[in-house]
Amino acid sequence: MAGAGIIQLSPRWTIFLCLVTILCSLFTPAVTVKENDFKKCDQSGFCKRNRAYADKAVAQGSSWRAPYKIPSELASFKDGQFQATILKTIDDQGNTVQLPLTVSFLKSGTARVTVDEKKRQDKDIELRHNSAARKERYNEAEKWSIVGGLDVDTEAKVSHESKTGIKVQYGPNFAFEADINYEPYSIEFKRDGATHIKLNDRGLMNMEHWRPKIEIPVPEKKEGEEGQETTQEEKKEETPTPVPEVPPSEDESTWWDETFGGNTDSKPRGPESVALDITFMGYDHVYGIPEHAGPLSLKETRGGEGNYAEPYRLYNADVFEYILDSPMTLYGAIPLMQAQRKDSTVGVFWLNAAETWIDITKAKESKNPLALGIGAKTNTHTHWISEAGLMDVFVFLGPTPRDITKSYAELTGTTAMPQEFSLGYHQCRWNYVSDDDVIEVDRKMDRYKIPYDVIWLDIEYTDEKKYFTWDGDMFKDPINMGKHLDQHGRKLVTIIDPHIKNVGNYHVSDELKSKGLAVKNKDGNDFDGWCWPGSSHWIDAFNPAAIKWWSSLFNYDSFKGTMENTFVWNDMNEPSVFNGPEVTMPKDNLHHGNWEHRDVHNVNGMTFHNATYEALLSRKKGELRRPFVLTRSFFAGSQRLGAMWTGDNQASWEHLGASIPMILAQGISGFPFSGADVGGFFGNPELELQSRWYQAGAFYPFFRGHAHIDARRREPYLLAEPYRDIITSALRLRYSLLPAWYTAFYHANQDGSPIIRPLYWTHPSEEGGFGIDDQFFVGTTGLLVKPVVEKGKTTADIYIPDDEVYYDYFNYNKLATTKGKHLTVEAPLEAIPLLMRGGHIFPRRDTPRRSSQLMKFDDYTLIVVVGKNGQAEGELYVDDGDSFDYEKGQYIHRKFKLEGSTLASTEAEGRDVKTLKEGNWLKRMRNVAVDKVIIVGAPSSWASKKEVVVESEGKKVSVPVDYYKAEGDRAAFAVIRRLGARVGADWTATFA
Repeated sequence: MAGAGIIQLSPRWTIFLCLVTILCSLFTPAVTVKENDFKKCDQSGFCKRNRAYADKAVAQGSSWRAPYKIPSELASFKDGQFQATILKTIDDQGNTVQLPLTVSFLKSGTARVTVDEKKRQDKDIELRHNSAARKERYNEAEKWSIVGGLDVDTEAKVSHESKTGIKVQYGPNFAFEADINYEPYSIEFKRDGATHIKLNDRGLMNMEHWRPKIEIPVPEKKEGEEGQETTQEEKKEETPTPVPEVPPSEDESTWWDETFGGNTDSKPRGPESVALDITFMGYDHVYGIPEHAGPLSLKETRGGEGNYAEPYRLYNADVFEYILDSPMTLYGAIPLMQAQRKDSTVGVFWLNAAETWIDITKAKESKNPLALGIGAKTNTHTHWISEAGLMDVFVFLGPTPRDITKSYAELTGTTAMPQEFSLGYHQCRWNYVSDDDVIEVDRKMDRYKIPYDVIWLDIEYTDEKKYFTWDGDMFKDPINMGKHLDQHGRKLVTIIDPHIKNVGNYHVSDELKSKGLAVKNKDGNDFDGWCWPGSSHWIDAFNPAAIKWWSSLFNYDSFKGTMENTFVWNDMNEPSVFNGPEVTMPKDNLHHGNWEHRDVHNVNGMTFHNATYEALLSRKKGELRRPFVLTRSFFAGSQRLGAMWTGDNQASWEHLGASIPMILAQGISGFPFSGADVGGFFGNPELELQSRWYQAGAFYPFFRGHAHIDARRREPYLLAEPYRDIITSALRLRYSLLPAWYTAFYHANQDGSPIIRPLYWTHPSEEGGFGIDDQFFVGTTGLLVKPVVEKGKTTADIYIPDDEVYYDYFNYNKLATTKGKHLTVEAPLEAIPLLMRGGHIFPRRDTPRRSSQLMKFDDYTLIVVVGKNGQAEGELYVDDGDSFDYEKGQYIHRKFKLEGSTLASTEAEGRDVKTLKEGNWLKRMRNVAVDKVIIVGAPSSWASKKEVVVESEGKKVSVPVDYYKAEGDRAAFAVIRRLGARVGADWTATFA
């Protein structure tokens, strides 16, 4: 759903503007985001100040002296923690402020560097405007983002200490080292003796300390002086001024208040930004910091050909029809950055929930100044700037992408095990207009044999935009609608946003106000802003009491018309405020605990997502189920709560192409349950674009078609042939591979690994893949996908990152691949470029069904793709897809391995499942078998085989096998038609 306010116009003006719009659309690109609604760095006071600070430091070169140092007598190391006080010199007289520093060395091998401000810790400051805001720097981002991994490594040890610094060894086999320099303060992080990351290497650290505003009174004019100007010298003589705490050359214009778009931020604490330069030594590629609509490998941001001129911005905002290839902020923020070079990955996590900007530049470095090319390393310099809060940085030294992912997941948690249905296809638009409309769509999907799992309702289902209500005229019987969907295992998702209509006789609004659970304005009154319902209040989901109350609203007996198959979509939770600064909430609003909104903005959407997640855990007595909640806004840790999508995209080829690096960026940043609106939210996709988008969407972790209220209806069954058949084939491919998708989600839940994986992540030794972001592997399946994202394109050039054998998924052709080269494959409109990498085994379910629910107890097919070494392996994970019983061992996890002439299935974790008391779901799974096995690349020595011997649970039987010799490009393959062993049992199939 778009996030722009609606203005009522007269009919004549409406007709006129419509004609102008139509004419303009004929001649201009469909880029309508109002960029002027959102700040550039030079319009954001703290960003502008810190960029200027950096420019000054760089201009002075080696003569620059950063004003931060640690007196050695104020430093100590004990039990895995280094503690010190950094002194910041604030004037020419040598006055200083104290900044407590803690460097914690964690058992995971991660280091955490935290800097606070002593005066703020002690609440020894005065706030302006009689503000009730907290005096401390915001220190509760950890409460929302961090769930573990903070145990300190007491084995960490000092390897060297002097008056000038200290070196601490830590991590696996003490392979990591932190070299802390005292004057100026900086830290080098090393692995195996080599420096990989430097903090404050260039001296750009800037922690804006609290200082009182010095009001300089304007002298009264003496008689006869009206209209005369007073010189600066006269002012100084007339008004004695205390010595300022800062050099007079500093620009104070945005210290004490700041106006943008007609809104003034009162800034009761004055300037308080934190900034730090972080250098990745010898690294040319950096990734992460979503959400932005740009390439996976991040661009430089200080201008130059092909670069950006603005920093990457993290400030969750409702960006209407966002532009592409831009560092402009979008809906979510994950301040995690990874750096990659051949065989080495490192990263940093900047834990700060305030508005943040990140500059990126790259520079060649060589010990020999004459060695300009060969041997010159590239260093990537980053400059992190946040408006408020602590300086809190986690440093990861890898050395692999998987290590970074795992360490980050230990801190922030992993993807929640999803509701199984949520991996199917979701049908959505703004809006299905009635319960009859919903039922009709459902029936037509069935009539045309198009599988789907969920139908969605946008805001128009409500009674005048009042959440937890139904429009009684259009949705007369929502229970009947829900029951109709439930007949085929289908679900309903309803939208619930954080803005609550401010109107009388509406129980949600009445209770929100009477219980005092709304976000407050700077004066402590309920904040009133404008969103879809008009005048609205916002639930303050930082408040535990608000979460408890919010949960009660979702109970089946409270939210009448909902059933067990109803789930929830949280939109507009940045939060979107149509009449607010940058279409969001004023920064001086107050949240629970009197934290200013500026402190918590980027985590705000996550708190609302969390409140809804908590609500859906149990909606009646005795119920405990996995929630499904989609969110638009997110922060580090949101992966624990559900799925996200990339917001209000457009029906264009460019937006289709951009969706892939955006989703890949989510995956490597710990939030892989992600997708983009298939077909594009705004506009009307041409048939070729819509077909290609469904083919790409079939490989999004979250797969939803969605459309704007003004877009034409575009349900798949409405398309003419061959397009309807092309889209149906893409959907059926998705459904057949659901067991593989669910297994990939299991891995994401276990270790945080991406569900769709870019080449740098899967092949960190292959430099040629580091900049590639238009193809990816699916989990551990070995499936390599290259969606077609260009109009009229009928071939695809796929980069091959290794020397393993590759086959075409659909026809088993063995492909002529070369490591480090592109392979061109045919890709007519009806085809998806999809390769199978040798050495993998993945599961499928091949019987077409209407929904995933109807597939739950179907037999499995195994696809065995023989590698160059004659071997292959893979996994299947399955549970009931709804409850938390998997935490009690109620799941099946199998490892499949082909070695020599034997294919075997064993318990993947070595559990003795015979001792496990089976619940109802496991009992039903006793009737589910591995039916068919297809071995692609079967050795020629099997050509004479007519049967294989299957051994399982004490029984040995012979089953038929068909062998198909290689023919032309097609590889040899063998098919076991009915293996018949229980999927949850150990078994072997022997070709000897």
